[in-house]
Amino acid sequence: MSAPVRPVLLVVAHGSRDPRHAATVHALVRRVRALRPEVRVETGFLDFNVPSVQGVLESLETEGVRDVVALPLLLTRAFHAKADIPAVLASAPPRLRIRQAEVLGPSPLLLAALERRLYEAGLTPADKSSTGVVLASAGSSDPEAIAVIADIAREWRHTGWCAVRPAFASASLPRTEDAVRQLRALGCARVAVAPYVLAPGFLPDRIARGAAGADVLADVLGPAPEVARVLLERYDAARMPALLAVGA
Repeated sequence: MSAPVRPVLLVVAHGSRDPRHAATVHALVRRVRALRPEVRVETGFLDFNVPSVQGVLESLETEGVRDVVALPLLLTRAFHAKADIPAVLASAPPRLRIRQAEVLGPSPLLLAALERRLYEAGLTPADKSSTGVVLASAGSSDPEAIAVIADIAREWRHTGWCAVRPAFASASLPRTEDAVRQLRALGCARVAVAPYVLAPGFLPDRIARGAAGADVLADVLGPAPEVARVLLERYDAARMPALLAVGA
């Protein structure tokens, strides 16, 4: 009996007018392909960039593909994951069997990626106890997404940092610069800003401006190997029901 065909992994990215966004998404996808070369990985964008999600799905259906795992390239379950992406997938060609994977966060691997970026920016593990960290996310009006960021900050604090404060570039408070001041007031010897965002763009640039008073500004998560591993974890979890159904 032949093994079942693996579903195509469709990475669904938001898209941006900033060319750095698409370049970073493609770099992350290349890393995913390198980790799992037997899986076909495609990329579609909700807005601004091509190919569109709808266009990729139509092309896959024309090729005869039947099973797709659509993976939101998002860190929290906010509006895009709850509304935009399901709406796009609902209009896909009817012969496609599509399962929407969970968003990337929260995950211990993402915390590891955040620390990787901080160490690449100049910190060392010996600095943790004297360093306050701003966990700077894009922000959302969705209470669930905001609560998740606050939970991540609390969890991360328990790994040895002097303090960790959440901050938001839009929709919610505090802003990055406010969280930097809070950490200074707490007496942390140094303050670092860790952008909890996947790719450069308008809101990450706002985070960077808010980090002007910090000692260290880490890079976006981008194609960190830990992020690629989270993508594959979400893919495997989404395709598992189909594997169980065929006894694989």
